[in-house]
Amino acid sequence: MPGKIRIAQTVSLETPAAEQPALHNRWHPDIPTIGTIKPGETVKIECVDWTGGQIGNNDSAEDVRTVDLSKIHYLTGPFEIQGAEPGDLLVVNITDVQPFEDAPWGFTGIFDRHNGGGFLEDHYPKAAKAIWDFDGIYCTSRHIPGVRFAGLIHPGILGCAPSHEVLSEWNRREADLISSCVHSHPNKVVAQPPFVTNAHAGQATGDLRAKIAREGARTIPGRPEHGGNVDINNISRGSTTYLPVHVEGAKFSVGDLHFSQGDGEISFCGAIEIAGTITIRFDLIKNGVKSRAIKSPVFRPGDVAPNFGPGRYLTFEGFSVDEHGKQHFMDATVAYRQACLRAIEYLKQFGYSGEQLYLLLSCAPIKGSIAGIVDIPNVCTTLGIPMDIFDFDISLEAEPKKRDLGSCPVSSV
Repeated sequence: MPGKIRIAQTVSLETPAAEQPALHNRWHPDIPTIGTIKPGETVKIECVDWTGGQIGNNDSAEDVRTVDLSKIHYLTGPFEIQGAEPGDLLVVNITDVQPFEDAPWGFTGIFDRHNGGGFLEDHYPKAAKAIWDFDGIYCTSRHIPGVRFAGLIHPGILGCAPSHEVLSEWNRREADLISSCVHSHPNKVVAQPPFVTNAHAGQATGDLRAKIAREGARTIPGRPEHGGNVDINNISRGSTTYLPVHVEGAKFSVGDLHFSQGDGEISFCGAIEIAGTITIRFDLIKNGVKSRAIKSPVFRPGDVAPNFGPGRYLTFEGFSVDEHGKQHFMDATVAYRQACLRAIEYLKQFGYSGEQLYLLLSCAPIKGSIAGIVDIPNVCTTLGIPMDIFDFDISLEAEPKKRDLGSCPVSSV
């Protein structure tokens, strides 16, 4: 009979994340490994939520408003994968993801536009929050009543450490972007350079810790060389991801677990964020980067997915014309934002606030896609809402009726 699955690393929900040596919140090749995993081995890895416990299960959005974004994301790792060498592909088979039994809840947030912001920050500038309670595979929220759905649970972040060369390239090109956007985006944060404050380098101490804090890349964006914070909800149970290896031992890290997430995770803190345990079987494809012609991560979805019929989505279209009537050229960001705003305006007729719907579209199993990207000047995007997550009819055939659907916490400033 197969043996018990080994717990490769535990975490604490009581100890501050910055005091846990098995966690880190920067990418750097010199962060010391916390353990070794053999190819072919299946292990359980525990993770804190991405903020390290800054958000509470309460009815206030002030913790979201004041969240310290210099600390995120807290990842578990890095792990040495025995025998992994630069040029290999690390094969990450996710067999399960679960919230902790003694913490069966998660949160979705809208960040204040002056502290993180989000996709619709010009329309919803204040911080807001929804708490979700779990009943097996299903979730409900006291802050967004009238909906219930099964979560497609997944990690937001998984990746191998960059080499020194790759890290230098990340920092170079993101610094170039910041410089080039000084005039075109004068009031916009376009990238996050290395930041010493609250950098957590795992078990590193002394000069090494200072070096990692000074050079380490922020975990906020995904990057083509290693994946990282890709926030792809289909990298769920049963999925397989192939990650390029850049350093000896791969130095794999994982975190930012989500109970559910809509395509785009539009509010930035838009998934149902959780602490929990991910179960992974690791394998290696030796020299896979060259032999498979793979320079960036590739994945195969698992067999678990939301089960809504094709005709059970109400789908909104968006184009590269913004809400002020300005024409943009082939801008998919503008187009998807318009699809989101139109969906929100439609659903407000049933009694929800805009903040409730912004949160819901961020974390519910909506489907977003680029429908057309060839017809100048407009990209066409779509946003499909599964109608069956609601306990009332949202179809266009049903005349909208205002309901008492409560409210979600919104910050006072």
